[in-house]
Amino acid sequence: MTAIKDFNGSRPSVTLRQGTYLGIEVSEEYPRPLLQFLGVPYGLSTAGARRFRPPLPVEPSSKTFDASKYGSRCPSGVEEGTAGFGEDCLNANIYLPKDNYPSKKLLPVVISVHGGAFNFGTGSDRDVPSLIGWSEEPIVGVSFNYRTGVFGFLPCTLTAKLGLLNVGLKDQALLFEWVQENIHKFGGDKNNVTLLGFSAGAHSVGHHLMHNTNKPPPFQRVIIESGASTARAIYPYNNPTHEVQFGDFLLKLGLTEVPSDRLLETLQSLSASRIQKASESVFETYNPSVRWPFQPVIDGPGGIIPTAPLQAWKEGRWHKIPILTGFNTNEGAMFVPHNMSTSTQFTSFFRILLPGLSEEDLKVLNETYPDPLTNPSSKYKETRPDVGPQFYRVEQAYGHFAYVAPVRQTADFAAAGPSPVYLYHFALKSDLVGGAGHGDHALFATHSISSHHETWKEVAGLMHACWASFIATGDPNAIKGRFPDRPIWPKYLSSSRKLALFGADHEFAPSFGAIKASAMSIVNSSWATEECEYWWARTKKFEENPPETRHFSNL
Repeated sequence: MTAIKDFNGSRPSVTLRQGTYLGIEVSEEYPRPLLQFLGVPYGLSTAGARRFRPPLPVEPSSKTFDASKYGSRCPSGVEEGTAGFGEDCLNANIYLPKDNYPSKKLLPVVISVHGGAFNFGTGSDRDVPSLIGWSEEPIVGVSFNYRTGVFGFLPCTLTAKLGLLNVGLKDQALLFEWVQENIHKFGGDKNNVTLLGFSAGAHSVGHHLMHNTNKPPPFQRVIIESGASTARAIYPYNNPTHEVQFGDFLLKLGLTEVPSDRLLETLQSLSASRIQKASESVFETYNPSVRWPFQPVIDGPGGIIPTAPLQAWKEGRWHKIPILTGFNTNEGAMFVPHNMSTSTQFTSFFRILLPGLSEEDLKVLNETYPDPLTNPSSKYKETRPDVGPQFYRVEQAYGHFAYVAPVRQTADFAAAGPSPVYLYHFALKSDLVGGAGHGDHALFATHSISSHHETWKEVAGLMHACWASFIATGDPNAIKGRFPDRPIWPKYLSSSRKLALFGADHEFAPSFGAIKASAMSIVNSSWATEECEYWWARTKKFEENPPETRHFSNL
Protein backbone atom coordinates (compact mmCIF):
# COMPACT_ATOMS: atom_id res chain seq x y z
CA MET A 1 0.00 0.00 0.00
CA THR A 2 1.26 3.46 -0.93
CA ALA A 3 2.27 5.80 1.88
CA ILE A 4 1.37 9.49 1.32
CA LYS A 5 3.61 12.24 2.66
CA ASP A 6 1.41 15.24 1.92
CA PHE A 7 -2.26 15.26 2.87
CA ASN A 8 -4.41 18.38 2.66
CA GLY A 9 -7.45 16.95 4.41
CA SER A 10 -9.71 16.93 1.35
CA ARG A 11 -10.40 13.19 1.43
CA PRO A 12 -12.23 11.07 4.00
CA SER A 13 -9.76 9.58 6.45
CA VAL A 14 -9.72 7.00 9.20
CA THR A 15 -6.91 6.64 11.73
CA LEU A 16 -6.21 3.15 13.06
CA ARG A 17 -3.43 1.68 15.19
CA GLN A 18 -1.78 0.61 11.94
CA GLY A 19 -1.90 4.05 10.29
CA THR A 20 -4.19 6.61 8.69
CA TYR A 21 -6.10 5.64 5.53
CA LEU A 22 -7.52 7.99 2.92
CA GLY A 23 -10.69 6.82 1.22
CA ILE A 24 -12.80 8.08 -1.69
CA GLU A 25 -16.44 8.36 -2.65
CA VAL A 26 -18.03 5.44 -4.50
CA SER A 27 -18.63 6.59 -8.07
CA GLU A 28 -21.72 4.45 -8.71
CA GLU A 29 -25.03 6.12 -7.93
CA TYR A 30 -27.06 4.38 -5.25
CA PRO A 31 -30.03 5.65 -3.25
CA ARG A 32 -27.57 5.92 -0.37
CA PRO A 33 -24.21 7.59 -1.35
CA LEU A 34 -21.17 5.71 -0.08
CA LEU A 35 -17.54 6.14 0.90
CA GLN A 36 -15.01 3.37 0.42
CA PHE A 37 -11.61 2.47 1.87
CA LEU A 38 -9.98 -0.13 -0.36
CA GLY A 39 -7.06 -2.50 0.19
CA VAL A 40 -6.68 -1.81 3.92
CA PRO A 41 -4.32 -4.49 5.34
CA TYR A 42 -5.59 -6.77 8.09
CA GLY A 43 -2.56 -9.10 8.05
CA LEU A 44 1.12 -9.03 7.14
CA SER A 45 2.45 -10.19 3.79
CA THR A 46 2.36 -13.98 3.37
CA ALA A 47 5.44 -14.09 1.13
CA GLY A 48 8.73 -15.87 1.80
CA ALA A 49 9.03 -17.53 5.19
CA ARG A 50 5.37 -16.65 5.95
CA ARG A 51 4.06 -18.63 2.96
CA PHE A 52 1.73 -21.48 4.05
CA ARG A 53 1.93 -20.28 7.66
CA PRO A 54 -0.90 -18.87 9.82
CA PRO A 55 -1.42 -15.13 9.31
CA LEU A 56 0.04 -12.42 11.51
CA PRO A 57 -1.70 -9.13 12.41
CA VAL A 58 -0.61 -5.80 10.95
CA GLU A 59 2.04 -3.88 12.86
CA PRO A 60 1.48 -0.37 14.29
CA SER A 61 2.31 2.62 12.09
CA SER A 62 1.98 6.40 12.12
CA LYS A 63 2.09 6.71 8.32
CA THR A 64 -0.73 7.83 6.03
CA PHE A 65 -1.81 5.50 3.22
CA ASP A 66 -3.84 5.83 0.04
CA ALA A 67 -6.90 3.54 0.19
CA SER A 68 -8.45 4.47 -3.16
CA LYS A 69 -7.61 1.24 -5.04
CA TYR A 70 -8.06 -2.47 -4.41
CA GLY A 71 -5.07 -4.21 -2.89
CA SER A 72 -3.34 -7.26 -4.32
CA ARG A 73 -5.42 -10.39 -4.78
CA CYS A 74 -4.09 -13.59 -3.29
CA PRO A 75 -2.26 -15.73 -5.89
CA SER A 76 -4.64 -18.45 -6.99
CA GLY A 77 -7.34 -18.99 -9.51
CA VAL A 78 -8.41 -20.78 -12.61
CA GLU A 79 -8.27 -18.72 -15.80
CA GLU A 80 -7.69 -15.53 -13.83
CA GLY A 81 -4.14 -14.80 -14.91
CA THR A 82 -1.72 -13.05 -12.58
CA ALA A 83 -2.60 -9.36 -12.98
CA GLY A 84 -3.10 -7.75 -9.58
CA PHE A 85 -1.98 -10.85 -7.71
CA GLY A 86 0.59 -10.89 -4.92
CA GLU A 87 1.31 -12.51 -1.58
CA ASP A 88 0.88 -9.25 0.33
CA CYS A 89 -2.83 -9.85 -0.16
CA LEU A 90 -4.49 -9.93 3.25
CA ASN A 91 -6.47 -6.74 2.80
CA ALA A 92 -10.04 -5.57 3.29
CA ASN A 93 -12.43 -3.19 1.59
CA ILE A 94 -14.75 -1.15 3.79
CA TYR A 95 -17.87 0.63 2.52
CA LEU A 96 -19.92 3.05 4.62
CA PRO A 97 -22.78 5.51 4.17
CA LYS A 98 -21.49 8.97 3.34
CA ASP A 99 -24.05 10.59 5.63
CA ASN A 100 -22.59 8.73 8.61
CA TYR A 101 -19.07 10.13 8.14
CA PRO A 102 -17.78 11.25 10.54
CA SER A 103 -19.72 8.58 12.39
CA LYS A 104 -22.79 9.82 14.22
CA LYS A 105 -23.85 6.36 15.38
CA LEU A 106 -22.54 2.83 15.14
CA LEU A 107 -24.20 0.88 12.32
CA PRO A 108 -24.81 -2.82 11.62
CA VAL A 109 -21.92 -4.52 9.81
CA VAL A 110 -21.92 -7.20 7.11
CA ILE A 111 -18.74 -9.13 6.25
CA SER A 112 -18.80 -10.85 2.85
CA VAL A 113 -16.78 -14.08 2.55
CA HIS A 114 -16.19 -14.85 -1.13
CA GLY A 115 -16.60 -18.23 -2.81
CA GLY A 116 -14.54 -20.03 -5.44
CA ALA A 117 -14.18 -23.71 -4.47
CA PHE A 118 -11.45 -22.64 -1.99
CA ASN A 119 -9.16 -22.39 -5.02
CA PHE A 120 -9.91 -18.97 -6.49
CA GLY A 121 -11.90 -15.80 -5.98
CA THR A 122 -11.30 -12.41 -4.40
CA GLY A 123 -13.03 -10.07 -1.99
CA SER A 124 -14.35 -7.80 -4.72
CA ASP A 125 -16.29 -10.66 -6.37
CA ARG A 126 -19.47 -9.80 -4.45
CA ASP A 127 -21.11 -6.41 -4.99
CA VAL A 128 -21.07 -5.25 -1.39
CA PRO A 129 -21.43 -1.55 -2.35
CA SER A 130 -24.75 -2.30 -4.06
CA LEU A 131 -25.93 -4.31 -1.06
CA ILE A 132 -25.45 -1.41 1.35
CA GLY A 133 -26.12 1.38 -1.17
CA TRP A 134 -29.67 0.09 -1.71
CA SER A 135 -30.33 -0.70 1.95
CA GLU A 136 -33.12 1.21 3.70
CA GLU A 137 -31.21 0.82 6.95
CA PRO A 138 -27.66 2.24 6.95
CA ILE A 139 -25.07 -0.56 7.02
CA VAL A 140 -21.28 -0.80 6.94
CA GLY A 141 -19.95 -3.42 4.51
CA VAL A 142 -16.65 -5.31 4.51
CA SER A 143 -15.16 -7.59 1.86
CA PHE A 144 -11.69 -9.11 1.97
CA ASN A 145 -9.17 -11.48 0.43
CA TYR A 146 -7.99 -14.70 2.02
CA ARG A 147 -5.52 -17.29 0.77
CA THR A 148 -6.99 -19.95 -1.51
CA GLY A 149 -5.70 -22.96 -3.40
CA VAL A 150 -2.43 -24.43 -2.23
CA PHE A 151 -1.48 -21.14 -0.52
CA GLY A 152 -4.42 -21.42 1.88
CA PHE A 153 -5.21 -25.11 2.02
CA LEU A 154 -2.40 -27.67 1.77
CA PRO A 155 -3.56 -30.65 3.85
CA CYS A 156 -1.37 -33.67 4.52
CA THR A 157 0.47 -35.30 7.42
CA LEU A 158 3.57 -33.14 6.93
CA THR A 159 1.74 -29.81 6.99
CA ALA A 160 -0.27 -30.97 10.01
CA LYS A 161 2.97 -31.59 11.94
CA LEU A 162 4.11 -28.07 11.02
CA GLY A 163 0.82 -26.46 12.09
CA LEU A 164 -0.06 -25.32 8.57
CA LEU A 165 -3.62 -26.63 8.14
CA ASN A 166 -6.59 -24.46 7.13
CA VAL A 167 -4.58 -21.23 7.02
CA GLY A 168 -7.16 -19.76 4.61
CA LEU A 169 -9.80 -20.17 7.31
CA LYS A 170 -7.35 -18.68 9.80
CA ASP A 171 -7.00 -15.66 7.49
CA GLN A 172 -10.77 -15.25 7.74
CA ALA A 173 -10.66 -15.54 11.53
CA LEU A 174 -7.95 -12.85 11.67
CA LEU A 175 -10.14 -10.56 9.56
CA PHE A 176 -13.01 -11.05 12.01
CA GLU A 177 -10.65 -10.06 14.85
CA TRP A 178 -9.51 -7.01 12.85
CA VAL A 179 -13.14 -5.95 12.42
CA GLN A 180 -13.71 -6.28 16.16
CA GLU A 181 -10.76 -3.98 16.82
CA ASN A 182 -11.26 -1.41 14.07
CA ILE A 183 -14.76 -1.27 12.59
CA HIS A 184 -15.98 1.40 15.01
CA LYS A 185 -13.55 3.81 13.34
CA PHE A 186 -15.61 3.36 10.15
CA GLY A 187 -18.90 3.80 12.00
CA GLY A 188 -19.59 0.08 12.41
CA ASP A 189 -20.90 -1.70 15.50
CA LYS A 190 -18.64 -4.63 16.42
CA ASN A 191 -21.52 -6.11 18.41
CA ASN A 192 -23.88 -6.18 15.42
CA VAL A 193 -21.99 -8.18 12.77
CA THR A 194 -23.40 -10.52 10.12
CA LEU A 195 -21.30 -12.97 8.12
CA LEU A 196 -22.44 -13.38 4.50
CA GLY A 197 -21.01 -16.30 2.52
CA PHE A 198 -21.78 -17.90 -0.83
CA SER A 199 -20.56 -21.35 -1.98
CA ALA A 200 -17.06 -21.85 -0.51
CA GLY A 201 -17.73 -18.67 1.44
CA ALA A 202 -20.88 -20.33 2.79
CA HIS A 203 -18.93 -23.46 3.70
CA SER A 204 -16.47 -21.17 5.50
CA VAL A 205 -19.20 -19.39 7.43
CA GLY A 206 -20.58 -22.80 8.38
CA HIS A 207 -17.22 -23.78 9.84
CA HIS A 208 -16.90 -20.53 11.81
CA LEU A 209 -20.42 -21.12 13.13
CA MET A 210 -19.02 -24.23 14.84
CA HIS A 211 -15.66 -22.79 15.90
CA ASN A 212 -14.84 -21.94 19.53
CA THR A 213 -18.38 -22.53 20.74
CA ASN A 214 -17.23 -22.17 24.35
CA LYS A 215 -17.07 -18.38 23.95
CA PRO A 216 -19.11 -15.70 22.12
CA PRO A 217 -18.28 -15.45 18.40
CA PRO A 218 -17.12 -12.22 16.70
CA PHE A 219 -20.44 -12.10 14.82
CA GLN A 220 -24.11 -12.14 15.79
CA ARG A 221 -25.83 -13.77 12.79
CA VAL A 222 -24.97 -15.53 9.52
CA ILE A 223 -26.23 -15.78 5.95
CA ILE A 224 -25.19 -19.09 4.36
CA GLU A 225 -25.98 -19.18 0.62
CA SER A 226 -25.66 -22.42 -1.37
CA GLY A 227 -23.28 -24.06 1.05
CA ALA A 228 -22.85 -25.60 4.49
CA SER A 229 -20.22 -27.00 6.81
CA THR A 230 -21.31 -30.53 5.83
CA ALA A 231 -21.13 -29.94 2.05
CA ARG A 232 -19.39 -32.83 0.23
CA ALA A 233 -18.19 -34.20 3.59
CA ILE A 234 -15.06 -32.98 5.36
CA TYR A 235 -12.20 -35.44 5.85
CA PRO A 236 -9.26 -35.56 8.28
CA TYR A 237 -5.99 -34.00 7.13
CA ASN A 238 -4.36 -37.43 6.74
CA ASN A 239 -7.00 -38.90 4.45
CA PRO A 240 -5.31 -40.79 1.57
CA THR A 241 -6.93 -38.42 -0.92
CA HIS A 242 -5.06 -35.46 0.56
CA GLU A 243 -1.77 -37.34 0.59
CA VAL A 244 -2.19 -38.29 -3.08
CA GLN A 245 -3.06 -34.72 -4.06
CA PHE A 246 -0.07 -33.38 -2.12
CA GLY A 247 2.08 -35.86 -4.03
CA ASP A 248 0.56 -34.68 -7.31
CA PHE A 249 1.44 -31.11 -6.37
CA LEU A 250 5.06 -32.01 -5.59
CA LEU A 251 5.28 -33.95 -8.85
CA LYS A 252 4.17 -30.89 -10.82
CA LEU A 253 6.98 -28.94 -9.16
CA GLY A 254 9.60 -31.67 -9.54
CA LEU A 255 10.11 -31.89 -5.77
CA THR A 256 9.23 -35.51 -5.06
CA GLU A 257 12.83 -36.32 -4.05
CA VAL A 258 13.27 -33.41 -1.63
CA PRO A 259 13.61 -34.66 1.99
CA SER A 260 10.60 -33.85 4.17
CA ASP A 261 12.67 -31.78 6.60
CA ARG A 262 13.64 -29.43 3.74
CA LEU A 263 10.38 -29.43 1.85
CA LEU A 264 8.72 -26.39 3.44
CA GLU A 265 11.82 -24.24 3.03
CA THR A 266 12.10 -25.35 -0.59
CA LEU A 267 8.46 -24.53 -1.32
CA GLN A 268 8.86 -21.13 0.31
CA SER A 269 11.84 -20.37 -1.93
CA LEU A 270 9.94 -20.88 -5.20
CA SER A 271 8.19 -18.06 -7.05
CA ALA A 272 4.51 -17.55 -6.32
CA SER A 273 3.66 -17.91 -10.01
CA ARG A 274 5.31 -21.34 -10.16
CA ILE A 275 3.41 -22.48 -7.06
CA GLN A 276 0.18 -21.09 -8.49
CA LYS A 277 0.55 -22.87 -11.82
CA ALA A 278 1.15 -26.20 -10.09
CA SER A 279 -1.86 -25.59 -7.84
CA GLU A 280 -4.10 -24.86 -10.83
CA SER A 281 -2.85 -27.91 -12.71
CA VAL A 282 -3.67 -30.25 -9.84
CA PHE A 283 -7.08 -28.62 -9.42
CA GLU A 284 -7.92 -29.21 -13.08
CA THR A 285 -6.91 -32.87 -12.75
CA TYR A 286 -9.64 -33.41 -10.18
CA ASN A 287 -12.24 -31.07 -11.67
CA PRO A 288 -15.16 -31.69 -11.48
CA SER A 289 -14.85 -33.72 -8.32
CA VAL A 290 -16.14 -33.75 -4.80
CA ARG A 291 -12.50 -34.22 -3.89
CA TRP A 292 -11.31 -30.93 -5.33
CA PRO A 293 -7.79 -30.49 -3.99
CA PHE A 294 -6.73 -27.88 -1.47
CA GLN A 295 -9.82 -27.86 0.75
CA PRO A 296 -10.51 -27.35 4.45
CA VAL A 297 -9.95 -30.45 6.56
CA ILE A 298 -10.61 -31.70 10.06
CA ASP A 299 -7.58 -30.35 11.92
CA GLY A 300 -8.25 -31.79 15.37
CA PRO A 301 -8.42 -30.30 18.88
CA GLY A 302 -7.68 -26.58 18.92
CA GLY A 303 -8.21 -26.29 15.17
CA ILE A 304 -10.80 -24.43 13.13
CA ILE A 305 -12.60 -27.74 12.34
CA PRO A 306 -11.82 -29.97 15.35
CA THR A 307 -14.36 -32.69 14.46
CA ALA A 308 -16.58 -33.73 11.57
CA PRO A 309 -19.28 -31.04 11.14
CA LEU A 310 -22.07 -33.62 11.17
CA GLN A 311 -20.84 -34.80 14.57
CA ALA A 312 -20.77 -31.20 15.82
CA TRP A 313 -24.37 -30.69 14.70
CA LYS A 314 -25.49 -33.88 16.44
CA GLU A 315 -23.73 -32.85 19.65
CA GLY A 316 -25.25 -29.36 19.58
CA ARG A 317 -21.89 -27.62 19.14
CA TRP A 318 -22.68 -24.49 17.15
CA HIS A 319 -23.23 -20.84 18.00
CA LYS A 320 -26.95 -20.40 18.67
CA ILE A 321 -27.50 -17.28 16.56
CA PRO A 322 -29.98 -16.36 13.78
CA ILE A 323 -29.33 -18.10 10.44
CA LEU A 324 -30.60 -17.29 6.95
CA THR A 325 -29.76 -20.01 4.45
CA GLY A 326 -30.97 -21.45 1.16
CA PHE A 327 -30.35 -22.99 -2.24
CA ASN A 328 -31.11 -22.63 -5.96
CA THR A 329 -33.07 -25.04 -8.16
CA ASN A 330 -30.24 -25.94 -10.54
CA GLU A 331 -27.19 -25.86 -8.26
CA GLY A 332 -25.45 -28.68 -10.16
CA ALA A 333 -25.88 -27.45 -13.74
CA MET A 334 -22.52 -25.69 -14.03
CA PHE A 335 -20.51 -28.61 -12.64
CA VAL A 336 -21.66 -31.68 -14.58
CA PRO A 337 -21.25 -32.83 -18.22
CA HIS A 338 -23.91 -31.16 -20.39
CA ASN A 339 -23.73 -33.91 -23.01
CA MET A 340 -24.41 -36.90 -20.76
CA SER A 341 -26.57 -39.29 -22.77
CA THR A 342 -26.79 -42.73 -21.11
CA SER A 343 -27.78 -44.13 -17.74
CA THR A 344 -24.47 -45.98 -17.64
CA GLN A 345 -22.67 -42.63 -17.78
CA PHE A 346 -24.90 -41.33 -14.98
CA THR A 347 -24.03 -44.26 -12.74
CA SER A 348 -20.33 -44.09 -13.65
CA PHE A 349 -20.27 -40.38 -12.83
CA PHE A 350 -21.32 -41.03 -9.23
CA ARG A 351 -19.29 -44.23 -8.89
CA ILE A 352 -16.14 -42.23 -9.70
CA LEU A 353 -17.24 -39.08 -7.89
CA LEU A 354 -18.16 -40.97 -4.72
CA PRO A 355 -16.26 -44.27 -4.44
CA GLY A 356 -17.85 -44.74 -1.03
CA LEU A 357 -21.17 -45.58 -2.69
CA SER A 358 -21.75 -49.34 -2.69
CA GLU A 359 -23.44 -51.17 -5.55
CA GLU A 360 -26.60 -51.18 -3.44
CA ASP A 361 -26.25 -47.41 -2.94
CA LEU A 362 -25.94 -46.96 -6.71
CA LYS A 363 -29.00 -49.13 -7.26
CA VAL A 364 -31.03 -46.96 -4.89
CA LEU A 365 -29.55 -43.86 -6.54
CA ASN A 366 -31.00 -44.98 -9.88
CA GLU A 367 -34.34 -45.64 -8.22
CA THR A 368 -34.30 -42.22 -6.56
CA TYR A 369 -33.43 -40.55 -9.87
CA PRO A 370 -35.27 -42.72 -12.45
CA ASP A 371 -33.75 -42.93 -15.92
CA PRO A 372 -35.90 -40.68 -18.16
CA LEU A 373 -35.07 -42.80 -21.22
CA THR A 374 -36.58 -45.99 -19.80
CA ASN A 375 -39.09 -44.59 -17.31
CA PRO A 376 -41.74 -42.39 -18.99
CA SER A 377 -42.94 -41.11 -15.62
CA SER A 378 -39.47 -39.90 -14.53
CA LYS A 379 -39.52 -36.25 -13.48
CA TYR A 380 -35.97 -35.96 -14.80
CA LYS A 381 -36.90 -35.95 -18.48
CA GLU A 382 -34.74 -33.42 -20.32
CA THR A 383 -36.53 -30.75 -22.39
CA ARG A 384 -33.77 -28.17 -22.94
CA PRO A 385 -32.02 -27.85 -26.31
CA ASP A 386 -28.40 -28.77 -27.08
CA VAL A 387 -27.84 -30.97 -24.02
CA GLY A 388 -27.76 -34.74 -23.50
CA PRO A 389 -30.89 -36.61 -22.36
CA GLN A 390 -29.30 -37.32 -18.95
CA PHE A 391 -28.29 -33.72 -18.20
CA TYR A 392 -31.29 -32.75 -16.08
CA ARG A 393 -31.00 -35.99 -14.14
CA VAL A 394 -27.31 -35.60 -13.34
CA GLU A 395 -27.40 -31.86 -12.62
CA GLN A 396 -30.25 -32.35 -10.16
CA ALA A 397 -28.58 -35.31 -8.46
CA TYR A 398 -25.25 -33.52 -8.12
CA GLY A 399 -26.91 -30.29 -6.98
CA HIS A 400 -28.90 -32.13 -4.33
CA PHE A 401 -25.80 -33.94 -3.07
CA ALA A 402 -23.41 -31.00 -3.03
CA TYR A 403 -25.66 -28.08 -2.05
CA VAL A 404 -29.37 -28.64 -1.43
CA ALA A 405 -29.09 -31.53 1.04
CA PRO A 406 -26.35 -29.83 3.12
CA VAL A 407 -28.33 -26.56 3.24
CA ARG A 408 -31.48 -28.32 4.37
CA GLN A 409 -29.39 -30.28 6.87
CA THR A 410 -28.20 -26.98 8.37
CA ALA A 411 -31.78 -25.74 8.57
CA ASP A 412 -33.07 -28.91 10.22
CA PHE A 413 -30.31 -29.10 12.83
CA ALA A 414 -30.28 -25.38 13.64
CA ALA A 415 -34.08 -25.22 13.87
CA ALA A 416 -33.81 -27.44 16.95
CA GLY A 417 -31.92 -24.65 18.71
CA PRO A 418 -33.20 -21.48 20.40
CA SER A 419 -32.42 -19.02 17.58
CA PRO A 420 -34.46 -18.47 14.41
CA VAL A 421 -33.63 -20.04 11.05
CA TYR A 422 -34.94 -18.70 7.74
CA LEU A 423 -34.80 -20.93 4.66
CA TYR A 424 -35.16 -19.84 1.01
CA HIS A 425 -35.37 -21.48 -2.42
CA PHE A 426 -34.31 -19.38 -5.43
CA ALA A 427 -36.10 -20.62 -8.56
CA LEU A 428 -35.86 -17.77 -11.08
CA LYS A 429 -34.24 -19.05 -14.27
CA SER A 430 -31.64 -16.62 -15.56
CA ASP A 431 -30.56 -18.97 -18.35
CA LEU A 432 -32.42 -21.43 -20.60
CA VAL A 433 -29.96 -24.29 -20.00
CA GLY A 434 -28.51 -23.40 -16.61
CA GLY A 435 -31.87 -22.53 -15.07
CA ALA A 436 -31.60 -21.10 -11.56
CA GLY A 437 -27.95 -22.05 -11.36
CA HIS A 438 -25.30 -21.97 -8.66
CA GLY A 439 -24.69 -18.33 -7.81
CA ASP A 440 -27.55 -16.89 -9.87
CA HIS A 441 -29.25 -15.59 -6.73
CA ALA A 442 -26.24 -13.49 -5.71
CA LEU A 443 -26.90 -10.48 -7.95
CA PHE A 444 -30.52 -10.39 -6.81
CA ALA A 445 -29.64 -10.46 -3.11
CA THR A 446 -27.28 -7.49 -3.53
CA HIS A 447 -29.64 -5.65 -5.93
CA SER A 448 -26.98 -5.76 -8.66
CA ILE A 449 -29.03 -6.97 -11.65
CA SER A 450 -28.83 -5.07 -14.95
CA SER A 451 -32.07 -6.44 -16.44
CA HIS A 452 -34.93 -3.99 -16.92
CA HIS A 453 -37.56 -6.74 -16.81
CA GLU A 454 -40.12 -5.97 -14.13
CA THR A 455 -40.14 -9.50 -12.68
CA TRP A 456 -36.37 -9.55 -12.26
CA LYS A 457 -36.39 -6.12 -10.63
CA GLU A 458 -39.17 -7.17 -8.26
CA VAL A 459 -37.37 -10.36 -7.23
CA ALA A 460 -34.16 -8.37 -6.69
CA GLY A 461 -35.96 -5.75 -4.63
CA LEU A 462 -37.68 -8.32 -2.44
CA MET A 463 -34.60 -10.46 -1.86
CA HIS A 464 -32.44 -7.44 -1.11
CA ALA A 465 -35.02 -6.07 1.31
CA CYS A 466 -35.06 -9.37 3.20
CA TRP A 467 -31.26 -9.71 3.25
CA ALA A 468 -30.73 -6.11 4.39
CA SER A 469 -33.37 -6.42 7.10
CA PHE A 470 -31.76 -9.62 8.39
CA ILE A 471 -28.31 -8.00 8.38
CA ALA A 472 -29.59 -5.04 10.37
CA THR A 473 -31.87 -6.84 12.81
CA GLY A 474 -31.61 -10.63 12.51
CA ASP A 475 -35.16 -10.74 11.09
CA PRO A 476 -35.85 -10.56 7.31
CA ASN A 477 -39.29 -9.08 8.05
CA ALA A 478 -38.39 -6.28 10.46
CA ILE A 479 -37.56 -3.48 8.02
CA LYS A 480 -40.31 -3.07 5.43
CA GLY A 481 -38.71 -0.33 3.32
CA ARG A 482 -39.86 -0.20 -0.30
CA PHE A 483 -41.74 -3.50 0.04
CA PRO A 484 -44.01 -3.07 3.07
CA ASP A 485 -46.56 -5.59 1.78
CA ARG A 486 -44.17 -8.45 1.10
CA PRO A 487 -45.07 -11.86 2.53
CA ILE A 488 -44.05 -12.52 6.12
CA TRP A 489 -41.11 -14.93 6.01
CA PRO A 490 -41.73 -17.40 8.87
CA LYS A 491 -39.07 -19.12 10.92
CA TYR A 492 -38.16 -22.52 9.55
CA LEU A 493 -39.40 -25.50 11.54
CA SER A 494 -38.63 -29.12 10.72
CA SER A 495 -42.28 -29.96 11.33
CA SER A 496 -43.70 -27.56 8.72
CA ARG A 497 -40.66 -26.81 6.52
CA LYS A 498 -41.94 -23.40 5.45
CA LEU A 499 -39.56 -21.39 3.30
CA ALA A 500 -39.46 -18.29 1.10
CA LEU A 501 -39.66 -19.18 -2.59
CA PHE A 502 -38.29 -16.54 -4.98
CA GLY A 503 -39.11 -16.56 -8.71
CA ALA A 504 -41.43 -19.58 -8.79
CA ASP A 505 -43.45 -20.79 -11.82
CA HIS A 506 -40.92 -19.15 -14.05
CA GLU A 507 -40.46 -19.60 -17.77
CA PHE A 508 -37.52 -18.34 -19.79
CA ALA A 509 -37.52 -17.08 -23.36
CA PRO A 510 -34.21 -15.81 -24.84
CA SER A 511 -35.86 -12.74 -26.37
CA PHE A 512 -37.87 -11.69 -23.35
CA GLY A 513 -36.07 -12.92 -20.25
CA ALA A 514 -38.39 -13.80 -17.39
CA ILE A 515 -41.93 -13.88 -18.75
CA LYS A 516 -43.79 -15.40 -15.83
CA ALA A 517 -42.85 -15.69 -12.18
CA SER A 518 -44.15 -15.27 -8.66
CA ALA A 519 -41.61 -12.92 -7.12
CA MET A 520 -41.94 -14.18 -3.54
CA SER A 521 -44.21 -16.70 -1.87
CA ILE A 522 -44.20 -18.72 1.33
CA VAL A 523 -44.64 -22.47 0.84
CA ASN A 524 -44.49 -25.71 2.77
CA SER A 525 -41.64 -27.11 0.75
CA SER A 526 -41.36 -30.79 0.01
CA TRP A 527 -39.14 -30.10 -3.01
CA ALA A 528 -36.31 -32.67 -3.28
CA THR A 529 -37.15 -34.15 0.14
CA GLU A 530 -36.86 -37.76 -1.03
CA GLU A 531 -33.60 -37.00 -2.82
CA CYS A 532 -32.15 -35.18 0.20
CA GLU A 533 -33.06 -38.11 2.42
CA TYR A 534 -31.05 -40.36 0.11
CA TRP A 535 -27.97 -38.15 0.52
CA TRP A 536 -28.48 -37.58 4.25
CA ALA A 537 -28.47 -41.32 4.80
CA ARG A 538 -25.01 -41.48 3.25
CA THR A 539 -23.36 -38.33 4.64
CA LYS A 540 -22.36 -40.08 7.86
CA LYS A 541 -21.01 -42.98 5.83
CA PHE A 542 -18.79 -40.67 3.75
CA GLU A 543 -17.38 -38.93 6.83
CA GLU A 544 -16.68 -42.16 8.72
CA ASN A 545 -15.33 -44.07 5.70
CA PRO A 546 -13.68 -41.55 3.36
CA PRO A 547 -13.39 -42.88 -0.21
CA GLU A 548 -10.15 -43.64 -1.96
CA THR A 549 -8.90 -41.29 -4.65
CA ARG A 550 -10.04 -41.59 -8.24
CA HIS A 551 -9.78 -39.21 -11.17
CA PHE A 552 -12.32 -38.25 -13.79
CA SER A 553 -10.00 -39.05 -16.70
CA ASN A 554 -11.69 -42.39 -17.38
CA LEU A 555 -15.22 -40.97 -17.67
